[in-house]
Amino acid sequence: MSDSKAITVVDYGSGNTGSLTKALDHLGARWSLADSAQKLEHGGPVIFPGVGAFGAVMQRLRERDLVSAVNAAIADGRPFLGICIGLQVLFEESDESPGVAGLAALPGKCLRFNAGKVPQIGWNEVQSRDPDLLPNGHYYFVNSYYVRPSDDDASLAHADYHGRFTAAVRRGNVVATQFHPEKSGSLGLDFLRTWLDVG
Repeated sequence: MSDSKAITVVDYGSGNTGSLTKALDHLGARWSLADSAQKLEHGGPVIFPGVGAFGAVMQRLRERDLVSAVNAAIADGRPFLGICIGLQVLFEESDESPGVAGLAALPGKCLRFNAGKVPQIGWNEVQSRDPDLLPNGHYYFVNSYYVRPSDDDASLAHADYHGRFTAAVRRGNVVATQFHPEKSGSLGLDFLRTWLDVG
């Protein structure tokens, strides 16, 4: 991977950067962590990894002056991948943190599962609208909430957990997954590799 394709990983203090960067190392990708707006200004692809609650993550983004920087990276057309909470905060709001605004890069909101054991933890089958980018198969989830895009065309893939829900989205330069590709074995690595190649 050339320097122009070096990946910037958003570091807001609670994201799952360890397993993600190990996966990127395995793929031979060049990467750096960005815990400030200045470090996010470079022009390569961006990954927003995910662990944490909606409101707490948005607070940490604000504290590190990363809200406008993340939105600017998206607006600039840089390839952008959100993972788990990195998917959810792209939307306008979440039932997890009423009254807290998300990044609003995508219209829609996050809802809580209302059946089954919550959180959903483990492998679940994903059905993709674009298997060339995101192969069909089983991926690893840890989530109590799921996104409901206002525009269903933004849904890249679906899964079922006591009802159908959006497992991944795609809109322009933005791709985001509710599952953790870095914890999803060879299939997850295949997806990351394809995203890097396409981006």
